[in-house]
Amino acid sequence: MPLFGNTFSPKKTPPRKSASLSNLHSLDRSTREVELGLDYGTPTMNLTGQSLKFENGQWIAEMGISGGVDRREAQRLRRRNQQLEEENNLLRLKVDILLDMLSETTAESHLMEKELDELKSVSRRRK
Repeated sequence: MPLFGNTFSPKKTPPRKSASLSNLHSLDRSTREVELGLDYGTPTMNLTGQSLKFENGQWIAEMGISGGVDRREAQRLRRRNQQLEEENNLLRLKVDILLDMLSETTAESHLMEKELDELKSVSRRRK
């Protein structure tokens, strides 16, 4: 017999309360939708004055909102942006090629000037 009583005596846990006290879980789906308003519609949000709605996995700007750009205009702008980026890359390539050509021509010019100076000095020595 232990001196101070039983060292391990857990207290009894109180019975659990039922998870739901309402009878809504027993209603059929259509009644629940009518009662609880579960038909939410498409999700919408407003960012910087532009209203967007979520359709088919994408956020789409709603029409009729001031400052909004429709889908066709956005696609046109993307294509134009892509064209300008390609043109910019082509122009950068052309500039690089022209700089390479300029440096090559400059190097050849310096070599020719050096050879000319050497020939002049050789010709002066002979005289």
